Amino acid sequence: MENPQKTEVVLLACGSFNPVTNMHLRLFELAKDHMNATGKYRVIKGIISPVGDAYKKKGLISAHHRVIMAQLATQTSSWVEVDTWESLQKEWVETAKVLRHHQEKLEARGCEQQDSPVLERPGRKRKWAEQRSELSQKKTPEPQRKDVPKVKLLCGADLLESFGVPNLWKHEDIANIVGDYGLVCITRAGNDAQRFIYESDVLWRHQANIHLVNEWITNDISSTKIRRALRRSQSIRYLVPDLVQEYIEKHNLYSAESEERNVGVILAPLQRNTAATNSRTTTA
Repeated sequence: MENPQKTEVVLLACGSFNPVTNMHLRLFELAKDHMNATGKYRVIKGIISPVGDAYKKKGLISAHHRVIMAQLATQTSSWVEVDTWESLQKEWVETAKVLRHHQEKLEARGCEQQDSPVLERPGRKRKWAEQRSELSQKKTPEPQRKDVPKVKLLCGADLLESFGVPNLWKHEDIANIVGDYGLVCITRAGNDAQRFIYESDVLWRHQANIHLVNEWITNDISSTKIRRALRRSQSIRYLVPDLVQEYIEKHNLYSAESEERNVGVILAPLQRNTAATNSRTTTA
């Protein structure tokens, strides 16, 4: 029997996806298996949210292409989809705000479903009125409102470690992400994610909301390595979905020139958070 008390979960992966790889897709499967196996959760959806161009990462190609490649990669998935909201923003959006955007969407959808009236067939209005009267007399209790699914951030262990990079993340955003939403973090043997949690006060405080998933069948594919192979005219077949490979080749997306994009430009979060830190220091 299905446990009715299970919390429904939506896994959200934010990142460059430059390009999307088979490893990105594999993270969703690993996370879903782990969360479902706890008996407390039921994963109902996965969302890939490519970052916008304003992120200014070195070698980051247009969000237009990255979104299309992600859509091609998820064509055969029955539960992972691509969301374009983050990629369409003119300015870089903090991950905490992306999580909030998707949680609010789920809550709004839940309210719409709760408040939507029952449609009546034209010829049965009188019968429906009689049934409604009978039901009200019996004082049938209202059905309980279904809980809104919870959004959790899906990531690799490198994101956990990036929390320690000065000015890359705002402290309040880290607390918001792990405290209000939660992390599903894919790690592997030899990766010291547990130690990093121990050494961080904010992560330690919210450790119950951080789900570490061991990746026993290791997969070392990365977007960086894919781009390097392409610059050297090496095959990337079986490293990315076939449709993604075809798209890359058709549009000649990655080259020595594309890798120089945003060279010398400060990463958007570093620029914004450093400016905010300096402003507070000056004010003080």
